[in-house]
Amino acid sequence: MTTVEKLLEDKGRDVLTVPPEATVFRALELMAQHNVGALVVSDNGRISGILTERHYARKVVLKGRTSPHTQVGDIMARRVICAVPQQTVQECMAVMTEHSVRHLPVFDGEQLCGIISIGDLVKSIIKDQQFTIEQLERYIAG
Repeated sequence: MTTVEKLLEDKGRDVLTVPPEATVFRALELMAQHNVGALVVSDNGRISGILTERHYARKVVLKGRTSPHTQVGDIMARRVICAVPQQTVQECMAVMTEHSVRHLPVFDGEQLCGIISIGDLVKSIIKDQQFTIEQLERYIAG
């Protein structure tokens, strides 16, 4: 089974962070610039939340707020569900489903060492299944 550690080796460990006092507009610029759907919110080096496109849609647009005048800290999720490098892709999929989240920051002890998305997990599962199919085809073909 593929672990989060292996997933991060393939994907990379870069994590974009934003301070809670940043404007939502600035956070959205960062997301668009780096083609990501979530940012970890960090206050003086400590994780204080997570901001996703979903938060923007539900807590800014639908509430009549504007992104240049709303701070990240006002709309971020403060309860952050995390993963560890030793977890399997399947375990992370179950956690995401149970908690209705699409991104998991990854911690190795106290150190933030990556972030994974539901898309990363799906790609990994498809890759593993393709490998299994190829092996079965070779076995059958003799």
